[in-house]
Amino acid sequence: MNARITIAASLVLTLCVACVGTGTPPVPTPYAASSRTAVATIAQASATPSPTQTPAPSATPSPSPSRTATASPTPSSTPDVYAGYTIEGLRARSYGGGEITVHETMAVTEGFTRMLVSYPSDGLTIYGFLNLPHGEGPFPVAIVLHGYIEPSEYQTLAYSTRYADALAGAGYVVFHPNLRSYPPSDNGPNGFRVGMAVDVLNLLALIREHAGKPGPLEAADGQAVGIMGHSMGGGITWRVIAVDRGVGAAVLYASMHADEAMNIRQMVQWSGGRSYQPESSTPPEDLARISPASFLQDIVAPVSIHHSVHDTTVPVAWSEDMAGRMEALGLPVELYLYEHTPHTFRGDADALFMQRMIAFFDEHLR
Repeated sequence: MNARITIAASLVLTLCVACVGTGTPPVPTPYAASSRTAVATIAQASATPSPTQTPAPSATPSPSPSRTATASPTPSSTPDVYAGYTIEGLRARSYGGGEITVHETMAVTEGFTRMLVSYPSDGLTIYGFLNLPHGEGPFPVAIVLHGYIEPSEYQTLAYSTRYADALAGAGYVVFHPNLRSYPPSDNGPNGFRVGMAVDVLNLLALIREHAGKPGPLEAADGQAVGIMGHSMGGGITWRVIAVDRGVGAAVLYASMHADEAMNIRQMVQWSGGRSYQPESSTPPEDLARISPASFLQDIVAPVSIHHSVHDTTVPVAWSEDMAGRMEALGLPVELYLYEHTPHTFRGDADALFMQRMIAFFDEHLR
């Protein structure tokens, strides 16, 4: 694979050839395939994390819910107990319905207003915040999905707030949902993280239903929507773009794999073999139907992948693998690798990532 490799040092980019590899194993028109690999070499930041940052997330999915509702697809008594989890099953069902409710204004900045909002999703109430740029619009929309944090430690203004704020400052309407089981959102079924993906698919439908109409989304362009997902949120993003061909662009940041077999093996290792046993016993043929990796050829959203070669939480090899699979299929993908920064980027690496994220969304959503 011939790739353009960029090394960034102190934010000054020079071109050279490098080889990096570590770790373990309406609908938009498809974009022309393109692939580029960049290696960002950035000194480790010595400053403390952003004030909005909560404890660094891992990629482990949220724990079993303590309160259930009529919610996302769950195995039934029919012979095909996995039907509701499969990509085809998610494509076959409907989404949306209901209203986006504004509960309070959280902050007013020079560039945008932040509001606490909620919306319905399969009988659950999902909370989060909405950043609205000042001005008339229409503004493209970005959905920012957080990674795993211990729910008891989670706050609505989590570490990923800084990415939502950067996008809002660049003129994007930004939704940052508290994924199900993260307070104050309701708990709900979430096998294979499908419940969280359903919450995002319902949000996408609501954005399209309400964009341009009186209400909080009056200035939003419902046909120009991108998703950024970090870690666990990246795995959810893979599923969403495999189901919904209306997503205009996706940024995958230190993401979980699109192959559920890979994720399950890693999660069993993280848990010492105690957790995720029901998922780990899923037959391989059913895991294939559940995994977005089996449906990459159907993805039309251009994808930008970002990962640190020093990530000790999610293997960088996963991002390299997914970029290679997409390129082999002729799909639009780019891969950026960063050095001397952890799973959740810091300092110059984080700033460079945000610049690239905004530039990528600008290219495909404006």
